[in-house]
Amino acid sequence: MITNMIVLLCLSALFPMLMGTDVVKSDCFLAKDCSDIYSSGKNGSGVYTITSMDGVVQVYCEMVSGGINDRGHWTVFLRRMDGEVNFFRPWESYKKGFGNKGGEYWLGLEFLHQLTSRYQYKLRVDLEDFQGKKVYAVYKSFSVDSEADGYKLHVSGFVDGGAGDSLSYHNGVKFSTFDKDQDSSSDNCAMKTGVGAFWYNSCYRANPTGLYLWRKDDGSGYVGLNWYHWRKNYKSLKSIIMKIRRVM
Repeated sequence: MITNMIVLLCLSALFPMLMGTDVVKSDCFLAKDCSDIYSSGKNGSGVYTITSMDGVVQVYCEMVSGGINDRGHWTVFLRRMDGEVNFFRPWESYKKGFGNKGGEYWLGLEFLHQLTSRYQYKLRVDLEDFQGKKVYAVYKSFSVDSEADGYKLHVSGFVDGGAGDSLSYHNGVKFSTFDKDQDSSSDNCAMKTGVGAFWYNSCYRANPTGLYLWRKDDGSGYVGLNWYHWRKNYKSLKSIIMKIRRVM
């Protein structure tokens, strides 16, 4: 029954103009992630339809080429770029996902768990400041545990692309939101920052779900979206993208 429903939804995605958008790129096959989309011969970046155990989901795929840490078919699970989406949301929103797949969005913890429990993935984090400088960090292994385990983060194998390592501090940490405090701090880190949710430790070295500050990058606000080890400060960034690529 579920499979039939997925197929019907997949078929409907072939007619994006009828659904009010011409952004979605889709084929009627059950792609699990952007690697499957790429393998089908689609090499243009954009929003595609893929499947999960719960049905179909749209995701932004970055189809890029270049050096070993650039090339691939990245499944984007977080994009911040202009502040259009409110990221101060409860647990259920972060579990299921929210936002605009063509712009700012969070893909969803449950989908990340399903995906990373099925295959092995690497993670890339792309950063850009308000002066136009771009750097990145790669982690050779990335996975997310089940909801019963707090959607705990597992990340290792850091490769520096100029950004520095701000995520290893969060390794082995459960996900926290303002209404579900699972961090190791005596404070509720999501409430302390007052702006987002993340795999907060006590509290963070990276906060990609922070408040979008629109060039107010003076570092005065711990609440902005930031990556501490790039410049050893909490200056707010223009853009943060987190994306995964299947390695096995």
